[in-house]
Amino acid sequence: MTTEASSADGPRTPESPRPGRITAAAAVVAAQGVVVAGLGVTMLVMLLTGSRADDTVQALTGAVTVLALAVLPLAAARGLWLRRRWSRGPAVIVQLMALPVGWQMAQNGGVWLAAGAAIALTALAVLGSLMSPAAAGALGIGPHEPRDA
Repeated sequence: MTTEASSADGPRTPESPRPGRITAAAAVVAAQGVVVAGLGVTMLVMLLTGSRADDTVQALTGAVTVLALAVLPLAAARGLWLRRRWSRGPAVIVQLMALPVGWQMAQNGGVWLAAGAAIALTALAVLGSLMSPAAAGALGIGPHEPRDA
């Protein structure tokens, strides 16, 4: 692997420390993925134990869909942890999807207000972290020196 190939997809030197913003963003995105996966597993357990009144096919489809959706934040978190350039896009998409979820939850009041606010605030914090110049530099995103032809 050449130097250009490795720098296009991650850090230039593996020994360089991971910025705290990247570490925090990776941890939050991983936690989001784990929560979504947990919801999918819960839906499957409810289906298998017969505690769902839904149509079986509909319930199974919903559970499998939620489990499939958990892959995006988990893959993005791993990419952020490894400082891969591609990981910022999926992580940002997950946060943009989390904002309306948090808003809708907050509209229900009570405990849902707190949960919705937590989701929205963590999404905003991750977005802020990933858009910082330090995070962009650590992921190899940003202005590059011109290559000699």
